[in-house]
Formats: sequence, structure tokens, C-alpha cells
Amino acid sequence: MARDNSIASLANLAAGQSFALTGGTIIHDDGTQSISDIIVGADGRFVVVEPFLNTISCSACVDISGMLVSPGFVDAHQHLDKTGVLRFTPNPSGTLQGAREAFAKYARTAGPDDIHKRATRTVERCLSRGTTAIRSHINVDKDAGFHGIETLAGIRDSAKDRITLQLVAFMTPHPGQDFDWLGQNIDGAVALADAVGGTPAVSEDPPRYLDILFSAAVKAGKPVDLHLDEHLNASVHLIEAALDRVERFGMQGRTVFSHVSVLSALPRRKFESIIERILALDVGVVTLPAANLYLQGRDYEMLPPRGLTRVAELHRAGITIATASDNIQDPFVPTGSGDMLEIARWTLLAGHLRGDELAAAHRMITTAPAHLMGLGKDYGLRAGARADFVVTDCLDTDTLIAGGPDQAFVFSRGRLVSETTTALMRVENSRLKEDA
Repeated sequence: MARDNSIASLANLAAGQSFALTGGTIIHDDGTQSISDIIVGADGRFVVVEPFLNTISCSACVDISGMLVSPGFVDAHQHLDKTGVLRFTPNPSGTLQGAREAFAKYARTAGPDDIHKRATRTVERCLSRGTTAIRSHINVDKDAGFHGIETLAGIRDSAKDRITLQLVAFMTPHPGQDFDWLGQNIDGAVALADAVGGTPAVSEDPPRYLDILFSAAVKAGKPVDLHLDEHLNASVHLIEAALDRVERFGMQGRTVFSHVSVLSALPRRKFESIIERILALDVGVVTLPAANLYLQGRDYEMLPPRGLTRVAELHRAGITIATASDNIQDPFVPTGSGDMLEIARWTLLAGHLRGDELAAAHRMITTAPAHLMGLGKDYGLRAGARADFVVTDCLDTDTLIAGGPDQAFVFSRGRLVSETTTALMRVENSRLKEDA
């Protein structure tokens, strides 16, 4: 039987049956690679990942020699309540504020059924492309109410055997913000979520707003994930104010700053002083290339900036930095397929990583976001972890990121959930000559 058909046959295994994959090239947490065997247990977790295993007791055994095994891709920043609303939410300006206004208007009429249908479709598309874990920011405000976070909490719980889904209670500021409303509702929203978030740059009182967010996180024992300084105005930024609160509230190692576009606009000396604090306080960073390339710099008449944070410098400084989709087909980002390999390539190109840093881009969609999401021992190609992984026909990590696979098999909780094969057309030279 052909190798790809043998892998595909694992879809027919009954629940509670173990299987083995032998001879594949494994990508380890540190980026190194080695040939190894894998046994997946009846509980959907890795039993052992080592060379030359005895697989006789497994219900099925497939030789995957010459194929590459990566841990499942992790998308650490999405907006599943907004996904797929592009045709209903025009954003003629193409700006961040235009997108906010467009979605706020739509959110007043978006009911649970609408949110559920769109979010579920995007989750399934992401899963089919190898994403086995997603962290999604969900608006909670006077426009959206609790519809989004209640709906996504239901999806998170019902889909837990197929995908790991974390929710951020994204407490969205409004012009003329009613802080009483925020104070009255944040605990209820956070109770439904896995992390606390918000966007301080558009709050009318950022210090007070940050205090509310961090206080709620500490009270609930949950991490913080902020949309921070998604702009290029070097004279106005809140990074240091946010870092002050990380220190004061004891949230070291439990805080993520998403976007931080303004870092690319700061003078080098200022940037270097901030980066030292980010390292010292163990704050993670998520860059969102699709949104920042699309939304930022539209008011520049010459040489518009890329809009991203200092991706390469943050990576080389040793800061844990991930990359993510952000929005998918909505007024913030009109494109997107849920393919994290595509996002990794955008990050490498727009973030000025080098050609010898393809493996770094791979870590930005695997081990780095898994760390920022606190997945711990549940993630990775190791005994005891969830068997969430992707098998491809790529030679190594570099070729996986650079061009992607022609064959891919996605496993979630030990079950084959997607198979993708690209048909390659071969045309004889004589036919080409005839057509010429």
C-alpha cells in the first residue's frame, strides 16, 4: 500500500486503539531533528517518542520514513467573534479605527447563532491546516455584550477533544467609556475566559483601565494578554506603564504584549532600555503581520512603514516571540485562511528575519506560542503530551516553512482529522514542444 494511503488508513481506527508511526524525522522543542518512532496511546496521547521502538502491541503501524513530523501549529492570537464578517462590515479607510467602528456597528446585531456558525467554520479550517491550538480574544463591551464570549465558551468546551481553544476576555474600551460598566462586568467575563485582555491605547484613562485589567486577572488567577500600542506614534506609548503593572501585580511570566508596533518607531536607545525590562519581567510578545501590514502606515506619503514590531531584534535578544493570524476575513484583515505556515512566511519576510532563520519562524508558530499560552507538558512531541501533530512530505524544518508540503496529515488528540494532497501536473516535453 502507498505510504500516504497507509497514513490515511489511520482514520479508520476505532476509538481506543493505539498506533505507531516509524522512521519519521521528528522536530524537537529546541529545533533539532532526529529520526524516531512514535507510539500514540488509546487515550490520544504520546506513549513514547524514541528510535527503534517495539510496536508489535499497537493496533496499527505505519512506516513514515522520509516524512517530517512537527508538533501541531499554535495560533496565539485570533478574533473568532469577528471572523468572516468582511462582506457585512465595510472599512473604506482601511485603518484600525475604521475597522473598530465597522465591527462595533455589526456587533450590535450579531447574535449567538451567527457567531457560532462563523467561528466554527474558521476553527475547522484552521484545524485542517495543522493548527491544533488557538487563543482568541473575544470582545466584551456595550455593543457585543456577552454574546461572543458565551458562544465561544460553548465551542471551546464542546471541541476540546479536537482542538485546544483559549479565550481572552477582551474588555474593549469605548469613547466616553463607562468605567462603572467595566467594573461591574469584568469579573463575569473573566470567569468565562482563560485570560484577561484589552487595548489600553484607545482608553480615555489608560492607567485606570490597566489597573482594572490586572486586578481582575490577579483576582481570578489568570494571565494577561494585551493589545499594546498598535500604532507608530513614538511620542505616545504605554509599554512602560504596562511593564510597571506586570511588576507591581506580580504577573511576571504570565503576561503577553500583542502587536507592540510602536517599538519599531522608538529610537534605538529607548527600545533597548524597554527590551531589557521585557526580558527581566519575562513578558512574551506576539506579532501580527497581516493586521499590521494592512492597517498601519496609510497616512505616510513616502516610504510607508511595515508596521510590525522589531521582530528580528526581539527574537535575537532572547524574548519569547510568537506570530499569529489576528483577524481572518473581517474589516481588520480582509484576507486569511488559517494557515500558520503562511503567517510564518509573512513574519520572516516582513519582520526582516534572515534566510538562515527559517527554524526561528517555525518556533514562532509552535513552541513559542505554546509557551505563551501555558500549554506546558501537554504540548510537543514527548511522552504524555496530547498527540497533536502534523506529518508532511517536507525534508526538514526549513523546507516546511519556505515552501510548505505537497502532502500533509493533521492529527489532533491522536485522531487523523485532515489529509491534504496537492496534485502535481506532469507534462511530457514533447507535448510542451507541440503547444509551443
